[in-house]
Amino acid sequence: MPTFGGDRQDKEDVGRMEFLLTLRRRGISDKAVLRAMDEVPRGDFVDGEFAGMAYADQALPISCGQTISQPYVVAYMTEQLALKPNHRVLEIGAGSGYQAAVLSRLVRAVVTIERYRTLADQARERLTAHGYNNVEVLVGDGFAGSPERAPFDRIIVTAAAETTPQALLDQLVEEGILLIPLGPQGGTQHIVKHTKTKTGVIRETLIAVRFVPLVPGQAQEL
Repeated sequence: MPTFGGDRQDKEDVGRMEFLLTLRRRGISDKAVLRAMDEVPRGDFVDGEFAGMAYADQALPISCGQTISQPYVVAYMTEQLALKPNHRVLEIGAGSGYQAAVLSRLVRAVVTIERYRTLADQARERLTAHGYNNVEVLVGDGFAGSPERAPFDRIIVTAAAETTPQALLDQLVEEGILLIPLGPQGGTQHIVKHTKTKTGVIRETLIAVRFVPLVPGQAQEL
């Protein structure tokens, strides 16, 4: 008798091994980041119709016209944050909750803000169900951040803006890092790393990317 459930599990296990191998081949070397990427099952954060593509190295659509980021970009941005176990991280753009789940394996606490209530509720449900208890999901305006919970050691923005919101830089500790994709919609975008120092902010342009736009305000619907 065929064991279809076993076949599915075998395919998923192979997919996860190839997924991690792809990350290593593309230059992700931080062992803690790779372990976090392995520990968080991406299949639990994609819509059911895309379950078979959960471990493909590509972005996938989710509700409200948004996307779950390409695994390499998730791993790359996480690695660039240079996280430590005592850090508090602010994420702008909860989406499916996947990036927050990965971050939660590496730091003390994660606050993630989502402008769409539907996505925030879904992300909160997934994160709670899978035991990511150090993540707080808020509905709000990503441009404003969360000043009442600031300061943060690290801030990561998972949508593209044309300029870096000053409010987010203001919520960063000294020597903190903010990562944000910058560039016009339909044009070239790059992840830009901001390091806050006593004398100002050091900017470093990193890899080219393509993200959905960072939109001000909380969504009126959805």
